[in-house]
Amino acid sequence: MAETIRKIIKEHKTYKNQILMLAKSDLIKTYRGAALGWAWAIIKPMITLFVFWFAFSIGLRHGNPVEGYSYFLWLTAGFLPWFYMQELITGGAGCIRKYSHLVTKMRFPISIIPTYYNLSHLYIHLALLIITMVLFICAGHMPDIYLLQIPIYMLMMVAFFIVYSLLTGMLSAISKDFQNLVRSLSTVVFWMSGIIYSVDDIPSRKLRIILKFNPVTVISSGYRRAFIYKKWFWQDKVSLCCFLITFIIFIILALRSYKKLREDIPDVL
Repeated sequence: MAETIRKIIKEHKTYKNQILMLAKSDLIKTYRGAALGWAWAIIKPMITLFVFWFAFSIGLRHGNPVEGYSYFLWLTAGFLPWFYMQELITGGAGCIRKYSHLVTKMRFPISIIPTYYNLSHLYIHLALLIITMVLFICAGHMPDIYLLQIPIYMLMMVAFFIVYSLLTGMLSAISKDFQNLVRSLSTVVFWMSGIIYSVDDIPSRKLRIILKFNPVTVISSGYRRAFIYKKWFWQDKVSLCCFLITFIIFIILALRSYKKLREDIPDVL
């Protein structure tokens, strides 16, 4: 396993310039040909937020203020990382198959593809983060010291989904059925992640702990702690431990899969 880690690190060092170049290229290619171009990266999340806000605040009338913040802002804080994670849950699983030409024709290192695919979506996440901060300021909530932990949660999110994309991307490259399974489970992940409700409000402590093994829950709740609840990340040790355990498991699985499958994937594709 140590040898596999060294190989992946070496590949990233060798292709570090190509990673950034490919990340920018992937982002440009995604919105090329659309009349509004990059604006769709912002319009799509805004439409999603409006639909959920309308459903819960107007339709179901459950959109009560939280900690002095409007329900829309509370919803926005939790959805902010979800827009990134949603793209990576399904797209990350299909990234190696999507860019199979890099593997089959150019013999590009497989471990690089999930990294630049994640970074290309990180640009959009940063733009949405700025818009979210502007929305809070317009609502009279100025940035405070608690927002300094956003980069920590962002790093946790990116690190996890790079590992996740490497693991699921390789398995999906071997079998399309696995990719279809991931797509089917993405809806389950959303509704069990506490994005439109607070996991901490669930009465059962065991169920709360189980749900916190979902990294989406930890990251989404973390953003809300920074924006809404004004709590530091180390105050919820259970969430951090659950995230760390899940992260380590995915690292081990990804490394073992990489060692066994990296030679076979070009032939399968």
